[in-house]
Amino acid sequence: QVQLVESGGGLVQTGGSLRLSCAASGRTFLSNAMGWFRQSPGKEREFVAAISWSGGSTYYLDSVEGRFTISRDNIKHTVYLQMNSLKPEDTAVYFCAARRDVAISYTAREYEYWGQGTQVTVSS
Repeated sequence: QVQLVESGGGLVQTGGSLRLSCAASGRTFLSNAMGWFRQSPGKEREFVAAISWSGGSTYYLDSVEGRFTISRDNIKHTVYLQMNSLKPEDTAVYFCAARRDVAISYTAREYEYWGQGTQVTVSS
């Protein structure tokens, strides 16, 4: 079992930045690929970014590539999502997720563990 707790969300103006953190505890963190997803009211949960167990491979949603960066610290058991040049369409609840596999995935159903989410609101 892996427990995930997100933090770092908030209200920011267009063009601003936020850094989300996801602290993992429980079962070993090193063997888990990690991902960030987001969900807006009335919409399905959407893949944002993923990172392999080693951090050597990353994958991004096209609309965030170049603005968002996913990273991980395997000593601190924490995954980060640095979000720059934020836009109103980035407004959503952001979820951290872990899967029982070392390889990355952009498919939500392939992640077994989920955090409670943190709200990100970008004002225009």
